[in-house]
Amino acid sequence: MTLSNNQKRKMRSASRLYAVQALFQMEQTGQTIEDVTREFENHRFGAVYEGDEMAEGDVDLFRALVEGAVNHQAKIDQMTDRALVARWPLGRIDPTLRAVFRAAGVELTGRDTPPKVAITEYVDVAKAFFEGGDEPKFVNAVLDHMAREAKPEAF
Repeated sequence: MTLSNNQKRKMRSASRLYAVQALFQMEQTGQTIEDVTREFENHRFGAVYEGDEMAEGDVDLFRALVEGAVNHQAKIDQMTDRALVARWPLGRIDPTLRAVFRAAGVELTGRDTPPKVAITEYVDVAKAFFEGGDEPKFVNAVLDHMAREAKPEAF
């Protein structure tokens, strides 16, 4: 079965959301990459919860984001710290936002995703977690700063 471009885009978007959830879960529980990726791939991708079907994810992108965030966490966290206001070090940021910045950092530093696409996608992820709050605007500003540092040629 061949997937349409729209289906592929939805799968990539779902994978970004799942990666943020997985990174959050790993930080909160201490689970390993292997355990959390297995759980998501076997029990979350396409699962049905209370009558709602979860989106199918792009396994390769999901793994690349989770593994990249863990393997390059120090570099990504340093870049995030530079993008934050001095009074708000990364350690004081909501753990969900840390997960957003880490997953987005992978795409901004180690993948061919255009910065504007990555920023838009992760602002949408923030909107899913922080409905009606200012967090999506905050994510937009921080990721814009990170993208300008990581890929200045794109601006």
